[in-house]
Amino acid sequence: MPWNLDQTHVEVGFSAKHLMVSTVRGRFNEVAAEVHIDEAQPEQSRVIARIAAASLFTGTADRDAHLKSPDFLDVERYPEIVFRSSRVALSGDRIEIDGDLQIREVSHPVTLRGEVAGPIATPWGGRQLGFELETEIDREAWGLTWNVALEAGGVLVSRKVKLHIAAEVTEAVAATA
Repeated sequence: MPWNLDQTHVEVGFSAKHLMVSTVRGRFNEVAAEVHIDEAQPEQSRVIARIAAASLFTGTADRDAHLKSPDFLDVERYPEIVFRSSRVALSGDRIEIDGDLQIREVSHPVTLRGEVAGPIATPWGGRQLGFELETEIDREAWGLTWNVALEAGGVLVSRKVKLHIAAEVTEAVAATA
């Protein structure tokens, strides 16, 4: 059954180390998803998520411009980041979603792990599900290799990037004529 991404309750965020001592966080403000949930057979569920790369926001205009540049996401040439699930495993409130993450037209498998809550009936007559998912990627595997070596050792930007997704989906209800 199709479910709709609740745009008022979705956040796709990321974090990486800066100068190897602090964490910089950001998010993508434009996310769309096709979500099909089979409650009887959760392993048959699937998702395709599309993220507008240019919607990246860290709160610092210069950093955002650099992350959107050809040094990193190159949003002019590669406007979308796409995740396509290939396996869903559910055990109680724990969920794992395997799939391919495509950045700059390079795809690699990732596993999103986390929790699912619901479905619950809402006060407005529908049903909602909530997800909290995380994974960690090596950005260089996707060709995001720009960096600066530090004189004291280490690099300006960590290779490891943590991804975090918090989202609610609403059960799609067939329209009646």
